[in-house]
Amino acid sequence: MARADLLLALVRSGAGGDELAFRRAAEALIAEEEAKKHGVLASQLAEALTKRRSNVASNVTSLVRNEVTGTLLHERDPERRITDLVLPGQVRQICSEVIEEHYRRDLLRSHGVEPRHRLLFIGPPGGGKTSLAEALATELMVPLLTVRYEGLIGSFLGETGARMETLFAAVRIRPCVLFFDEFDTVAKERGDTHETGEIKRVVSTLLLQVDRLPSHVIVIAATNHAELLDRAVWRRMQVRVELPAPTRAGKVEWLNAWSERTGIEFGLSLRTIADRLTYVSYAELEEFASDVQRRAILSGPEPDVRDVTKRLLDQWSKRAGVDKE
Repeated sequence: MARADLLLALVRSGAGGDELAFRRAAEALIAEEEAKKHGVLASQLAEALTKRRSNVASNVTSLVRNEVTGTLLHERDPERRITDLVLPGQVRQICSEVIEEHYRRDLLRSHGVEPRHRLLFIGPPGGGKTSLAEALATELMVPLLTVRYEGLIGSFLGETGARMETLFAAVRIRPCVLFFDEFDTVAKERGDTHETGEIKRVVSTLLLQVDRLPSHVIVIAATNHAELLDRAVWRRMQVRVELPAPTRAGKVEWLNAWSERTGIEFGLSLRTIADRLTYVSYAELEEFASDVQRRAILSGPEPDVRDVTKRLLDQWSKRAGVDKE
């Protein structure tokens, strides 16, 4: 605690030398104290640091818990694990490396290197981008904070930029995964002549804020439309992960893992199910499996799971636009 007390005294006194380096060290320590559940000290440090920064007018530690930030972020404790997901070998390897970098960050920092913490996920809807963000948060043992665009994007000039400042001030002092789903919503190409000057300013502000985040904030941006992203996004993202549409083999693997995890048998060949659900995504496949589980539970102590699965396959085949065999 002596190190924290010393920094608290320095922050309050206004000392610190290199302001940027000092602020980053202070933010890292605040995040560390938050992780250790030293809430009082973390709040004191955050309050003192906030007073140093004239552009932030409130306690940033409390911001993440109050109603204002509640409109900007959805926070939840992640549960999904990397082992629950069907991933290409290269993607799994990349994720393992990022996780290792954060667990061994002290070794990296002793050599003047920070772990990578800006990731871009690209892939079709329902391909597992959100699930992978949650799984990374689980493996790193940090909360998953999903940006709520309905609260972030304002209708008045300058409103979005101000809310963005509030959001980033709230997250930068705690270890977390900050998840931007459909990132092209707020990071569109600034060269697009159809976009307004306000949108272009928002993109510039967003990228600047992302640049300034410390490495204990893992930023994950996901998009279905990589072609719409501003070119500067590609330069800033240290890790790029492409998640392809599910294959037949991938669906069989997912169904098998789900069955083992839940103890629910489908009563039909997994290959048959995968063939009947040719065009569904992993997200839809999970919906289908959950439907089977619900109907099996409600069918009594000895359900005919095969019959349940066949009936739901008929419904899902029509829903997916696939003719029954």
